[in-house]
Amino acid sequence: MTIVEQLLEKYSSATAEEQNQALREVMQQITLAALNRTGFFEHAAFYGGTCLRIFYDLPRFSEDLDFSLLRVEPNFSLQPSLQAIKDEFTALGLDIDIATKDKTTNSQIESAFLKNNTPVFQLALRSERKLKIKLEVDTQPPLGFSTEEKLLLSPFSFYVKCFSLPDLFAGKMHALLFRKWKNRVKGRDWYDFEWYIRNGVTLNLSHFSERGYQSGNLPDHNLSPAGFRELLRTRITGLDINQAKVDIQKFVNNPQGLEIWSQEYFLQLSQMLKFKE
Repeated sequence: MTIVEQLLEKYSSATAEEQNQALREVMQQITLAALNRTGFFEHAAFYGGTCLRIFYDLPRFSEDLDFSLLRVEPNFSLQPSLQAIKDEFTALGLDIDIATKDKTTNSQIESAFLKNNTPVFQLALRSERKLKIKLEVDTQPPLGFSTEEKLLLSPFSFYVKCFSLPDLFAGKMHALLFRKWKNRVKGRDWYDFEWYIRNGVTLNLSHFSERGYQSGNLPDHNLSPAGFRELLRTRITGLDINQAKVDIQKFVNNPQGLEIWSQEYFLQLSQMLKFKE
């Protein structure tokens, strides 16, 4: 049995989609291992939904790998790490292609918080499954966040520098409140919001404000708790619940848990939100 097969054994993958999600997560872990070998986490930290999934037990799958430099470095390049990533996959019997993905002004508008100067790379598995994962590194990040070292045991034991939970929560709420998807709704944002509240995670309002100011969505760095709650209330009252459910369903194993979703439900969750002191 190969190491990859051993890694896949821990997943209960009944359907083809679940098998793809499991293999994609194994690919993500292999990529993190390769980056660790290059010393990447001396310069950067892992954040976003995949970080929450792998290190904090978020019960949904996630697609992309998002990283933030620890300080502003406009000339930082991930290129030196790309060969190490390919070598890591090759050593485990998997072939991948890595391509640079060009960002456009349009993509910046749709995502609201990603910058045109953010390096984006796409890893594609050479197999009949055609799986892809995207890597992004914010080289001019909003600061004011804290990190912690998290242990990953697959494909070998190593540490990854990750955003702390209050700062991950701040990043998620920035996406939830300011992401512009035209007619689409990203139900994954709302699923994660529910998870943060259920787990009693406090939100770092200072880091949220820094993100909002840098992205041009807030006029200054000093958003008040009351101002945040009003932004959230407005977003919830305009939420298309059915679209949110459709978006999240393929990423969770228990879609029955979505039946309670409604605007009133999320408004009640918002009242339970607490801020980091």
